[in-house]
Amino acid sequence: NAVPAVLSRGVGQVSAYVDTLLASLLGTGAVADLTYAQTLYLLPVSLFGMSVSAAELPAMARAGGTADPAALRARIDAGLRQIAFFVVPSAVAMLVLGDVIAATIYQSGRFGANDARHIWAVLAGSALGLLAATQGRLYNSAFYALGDTKTPLRFALIRVTLSIALGTLAALYGPGLFGIDQRWGTAGLTLASGGAAWIEFFLLQRAMNGRIRATGIGFVELGRLWLLAIVAGGAGWGVTRVLPPSGPILTGILALGAFGAVYLAGAAALKIPQLGSLAALRRRR
Repeated sequence: NAVPAVLSRGVGQVSAYVDTLLASLLGTGAVADLTYAQTLYLLPVSLFGMSVSAAELPAMARAGGTADPAALRARIDAGLRQIAFFVVPSAVAMLVLGDVIAATIYQSGRFGANDARHIWAVLAGSALGLLAATQGRLYNSAFYALGDTKTPLRFALIRVTLSIALGTLAALYGPGLFGIDQRWGTAGLTLASGGAAWIEFFLLQRAMNGRIRATGIGFVELGRLWLLAIVAGGAGWGVTRVLPPSGPILTGILALGAFGAVYLAGAAALKIPQLGSLAALRRRR
C-alpha cells in the first residue's frame, strides 16, 4: 500500500514539471510568472489543505478501524468545513486582489505593476480549483485511513492526464485564439489544473460516499462562506480604489487587512463554528 500512496502524492510533481516545460514555450517572463504564482498558491494548500488532512488522518484511521462509518463521516465533514473556512477566502482573495498580493510581495526593482498583473492571471486560474485541490487531499487521507491507496492513485492519474492535455491546449493555443500575448498562456495552465482538480475531487467524493454514505458540506453552508468572502473581497477592492497613490506594501496591508477584518467580522456575526476553533488555537498559543 505504501507504493501507491507515494505515487499518488508524487504525480502532482509530474504535472508541475510539465507545466514549467510548457511555460518555457510561452515567451519571456512566463516561467517566472508561473513560479511566483505557484509559490503563493502553495501557501493555502500547505497551511490549510495539507495540515488539516495530516491532523485528521489519525482520527480517521481510528474511526475506520472501528468500522463505524458515522464516525468517519463526522471526521471527514469536520475537516472539509475547517478547510473551506480558510480556503474559500484565500481563493476569493486571489481572484479579486491577486495583483495586490503579487505587488505587495514581489514588486520592487525591475518587477513592475504589469508583472503583478500577469501573476494575478495565473493566480486566478489556480484559485478556481483551490478548494477542490485542498479538500481532495482530505479525501485522499480518508482513503489511506481505510487502507485503500489505489483509489486515490487512480484518480490522481486521471487529474494529471487531464491537466496536462487541457493545459497544453489552453497555454499554446488559447492566447492566439483570443488575440493576446502568448505570455498570458500561463493562466491557461493553471485554469486547466483547477478544472482537473474539481474532477478529481468529485471522483474521490463519489467513491467515498459509495463506501460510507454521504459526506460533504451543504450548498447553503458553503454558500455563506463564499458570500462572506465576496463581500470581504469587495471591501478590499474598495480600499484600493479610494487610496491615494501609495506604495504596493502599504496598499497591500490596508486592502488585505480590510479583507480579513470583514471576513472575520462576518463569520463572527453568523456564528460560524470554525471561527471558534481559530480562537481556541490562539488561546493555546
